[in-house]
Amino acid sequence: MFYKYGVVLCVALVSFVFGFVAAGYTPIKAQAMNKIYELRTYTTAEGKLQPLLDRFGGGEVDIFHANGMSSVGYWVPADAPESENTLVYMLAHSSREAAKKSWAAFIDDPAWHRMRDESTRDGKLVTNVESLFLDPTDFSPAK
Repeated sequence: MFYKYGVVLCVALVSFVFGFVAAGYTPIKAQAMNKIYELRTYTTAEGKLQPLLDRFGGGEVDIFHANGMSSVGYWVPADAPESENTLVYMLAHSSREAAKKSWAAFIDDPAWHRMRDESTRDGKLVTNVESLFLDPTDFSPAK
């Protein structure tokens, strides 16, 4: 009988200690460790979506990575008319400040300048850029 209560007491004590330690990881602290996501939508000039896709697939994504950005995904809408002129992509950053620094480094990157100049030789590719920063919810698997 004493053995049975001793085991229960040990389990309760271990649970208490674990709970005490885990309490340091409150939702507020967990949210502070989250990534921030950036959803970007590019609208292209007529006939310029494929050259933009070629530029992204031909090295622009690598330049993002070299400058501290993490790719989440790249998409073209499934339905017209957006499927003819729209690229949507998402990046992950460790913080809003990290995003700002990464974009500044990207804009100053000589490899990006060469790529941009080469790809726009026959005219501007992008006519509109939208950027939206997103914070994951506490129930989001994307943390």
